[in-house]
Amino acid sequence: MVDVFSKEKRSWIMSRIRSKNSKLEVSFRKILWREGFRYRVHYKKLPGKPDIVFTKQKVAVFIDSHFWHGYDWEKKKKKLKSEYWQWKIPYNMERDKRVNKELKKMGWKVLRFWEHEIKKNPYACIDKIRKALL
Repeated sequence: MVDVFSKEKRSWIMSRIRSKNSKLEVSFRKILWREGFRYRVHYKKLPGKPDIVFTKQKVAVFIDSHFWHGYDWEKKKKKLKSEYWQWKIPYNMERDKRVNKELKKMGWKVLRFWEHEIKKNPYACIDKIRKALL
């Protein structure tokens, strides 16, 4: 499938995609804060730089977007014909698994939430975090 944008336009569009502080991430953190949770953000001392970290309880939280982290990848990969995406998304999925293993070896609990889980019911995700902190 041919891209509908020029190479320059596609590059500009992709440059606007941020790896941290997405609207979803910020709104979820605000709910957590209002619920009384105190946490670190994008903790660079840990593999994968988790989106939210509870250092005392050793709990790392990742908020995974559908596209970049391969939600329902088997169905979507057929639509993405580019060799780059055929390589990039599975690479991201493998990296996520590797980061999970590294953190668990270090004694951390790892929670990963898909964007639809947070959009649908952020309080169910918060309950999972609360249980992990106990």
